[in-house]
Parts: sequence; structure tokens; C-alpha cells
Amino acid sequence: MIQLYSITKSFGTLQVLRGIDLQIARGEVVSIVGPSGAGKTTLLQIMGTLDAPDSGSVVIDDTDVRRMKERERSAFRNRHIGFVFQFHQLLPEFTAVENVMIPAFIGGTGRKEACAAAMELLEFMHLADRAGHKPNELSGGEKQRIAVARALINHPSVVLADEPSGSLDTHNKEELHRLFFDLRDRLGQTFVIVTHDEGLAALTDRTIHLVDGKIV
Repeated sequence: MIQLYSITKSFGTLQVLRGIDLQIARGEVVSIVGPSGAGKTTLLQIMGTLDAPDSGSVVIDDTDVRRMKERERSAFRNRHIGFVFQFHQLLPEFTAVENVMIPAFIGGTGRKEACAAAMELLEFMHLADRAGHKPNELSGGEKQRIAVARALINHPSVVLADEPSGSLDTHNKEELHRLFFDLRDRLGQTFVIVTHDEGLAALTDRTIHLVDGKIV
């Protein structure tokens, strides 16, 4: 599903990633852990084609994304990769269902079809009754589940999450963690999750430990 080969990345004189080799199978839920500054977020951004490595190759769904032009890469990212961040990053002027629909619009889906798909996801997450509410009318847990629905709207091959439960209380955190596994079981999603949460890491199929830009 995802193959990374000899990935390196530096920012100025600081080498953040030092020859990363990593393979992730379809349907796996994988956590990436390590101390601050270890390169976890940089690795996730490279995996998500948001940043380019200095060297090495990134293959997703048998596609070498480094060989693509930027416009092709953006279209590929929209279709194949969903993102969930620590802070939901919902647009405050739009309702919950409108926020979920945005990636579908970017991908060229019509409004009626996008709305139906968004409502189906919100129903699965027991949030259909919140569809017309704006982010300032929602709880932290609700906003993060809506962010997950947004990541899923285009049926991506992989969902990349960066500290997705870092801003949540214990109850909402546990609900979100269960949701990831429910989605994997129902939809066959592949999840790669950067986290400091030991409880979440312990639940995942595999944990990748990153220290000083290397897998240990």
C-alpha cells in the first residue's frame, strides 16, 4: 500500500530524516511514535505528498508520486489520501456537512452526490443531527469526528493522522480511537497515526519508533 525507500530530509544544516525505509500494508493501522523533534510529522507530510524528500522514493498504491507533476500530485492526494490533524481545522463559516463535503467538491463531485455521501458518513458517526451546526456549536469530540468524516469523503486509500486525539479529553479520545478501528473494519481503510498517546499506540497493529530521524 505504502512503500518508502531511503527517505532523507534536511532543513538547512539540520537533517531530520536519515534514510527511512518503511512498508505499510493495505488495511493496517500503524502508529508512529518518538520524542519531539524525531521527524514524525515530517515523515507523515512526505508520506502524504505535502512535502518532498531530498532523496528516496514514495510509492502509494503502486504509484511513484515523486514522478508526478505538482498538479497531478495534488489530484492524486485529493483522491487517495485523507488527513486528520490535532486541531480539527474546520472552516468556521460552514456547517458540519458543508465542511465534510469540501474535498468532494475539490475532486469534482456534484453537490447532490457530495451531500449524500457526507450525510452517510455523519450518520455512521452518529452526528447526522449535527449536520447543520457550525463548528462553534459543536463539542471538541464532535468537531474531530467531523474532521475524520471530511478525510473519508473521497474514499481515500489511506488516512494520515497527526496527533488526532491530542486536544481531546479522555472520553472523546477513547471514542475517536475506537472509530479508527471501526472504519478500518467497515471500509478497509489504512491508517497511519503520529501520536504521543501510549494507549492508542498499544492498540494499533504495529508501532514504528522514530528517534533522531531513524526507525529503531
